[in-house]
Amino acid sequence: MIRDILIWPDPRLKTKAEPVAAIDDEIRATWDDMIDTMEAMPGQGVGLAANQIGVLQRLVVVDCSDERGRAVRMANPEIVAASDAINAHTEASPCLPEAWAEILRPAEVTVRFLNAGGESEERAFSGLWATSVQHQIDHLDGRMFFDNLSRLKRDRLLKKAQKKRGR
Repeated sequence: MIRDILIWPDPRLKTKAEPVAAIDDEIRATWDDMIDTMEAMPGQGVGLAANQIGVLQRLVVVDCSDERGRAVRMANPEIVAASDAINAHTEASPCLPEAWAEILRPAEVTVRFLNAGGESEERAFSGLWATSVQHQIDHLDGRMFFDNLSRLKRDRLLKKAQKKRGR
């Protein structure tokens, strides 16, 4: 089921999501809805955090594959290692339509999470996958991509987005 995406500055987007105790049918259904919602995004999204749809649980889905259908489902994701090498990538969020910025993040990360089987897993991500995972974890921590910008760039971006929404 495709869910509505919260629009900034909804307070739930600034709220740290709660850890997931166990993987059950309700969690699996939420992941399914998140994947449907991600696939329905304009320009095909590459990730979604649960709080973007108003679910304040530490759940993420990421799919940066060309062929799609390879979404990684994560509960309680945490970065356990990050490369010194940095990637610059233009990031955006459906929570702040028509706004984007170049963000610098580690090019590679290793993430520990509970997988769909409820088992602890560690997986290495690189390139766009690494960027998307870090972006989604930021969401779970109540941060938006623009929180990684200087105050001046952040204020300009938010003012520009507000102006576009007002038309």
